[in-house]
Amino acid sequence: MKIRTIAFLIISHLAIGGFGFALGVYALPILIAPPAPTEVQIQEMSANAIYTTEFKRELADSDNFHWGEGEVKITPSVVTFSGELAPGPDYKLYLSPKFVETEAEFNQLKSSMVRIGNVKTFDNFAVSLPETIGLEDYNTVIVWCETFGEFITAGQYR
Repeated sequence: MKIRTIAFLIISHLAIGGFGFALGVYALPILIAPPAPTEVQIQEMSANAIYTTEFKRELADSDNFHWGEGEVKITPSVVTFSGELAPGPDYKLYLSPKFVETEAEFNQLKSSMVRIGNVKTFDNFAVSLPETIGLEDYNTVIVWCETFGEFITAGQYR
């Protein structure tokens, strides 16, 4: 075989392998996600909500692959979300004392934030709040992709 043919085959196979890997990173969280809570379950869990906010697509670091859209309700024991998140791996839910909408702001304030738990579903979620969390100490709920350090979305609840 000619060197040109070998080079073309190597490059094309690497490109297809890279595409397959990227597709797997995107698709795997969708395939292994547990069943999301239903709207009825979300309504029941958030019946005594003390705070409400929204996740919006228009935030500074939200883009076509990193976004959330819907309503967040916070009770003394659970944070519920009724809406949709862009699928991705290793999402974490944080509470922040200040509103952030960029990765740089998140990283700057991360030490003052508290990580609540994992977000494993992309259509609705419910994450339990530890009893030791004082909701008054924070004003923003954030979804963050821990593995890739990507800002997904945030909502200021007070």
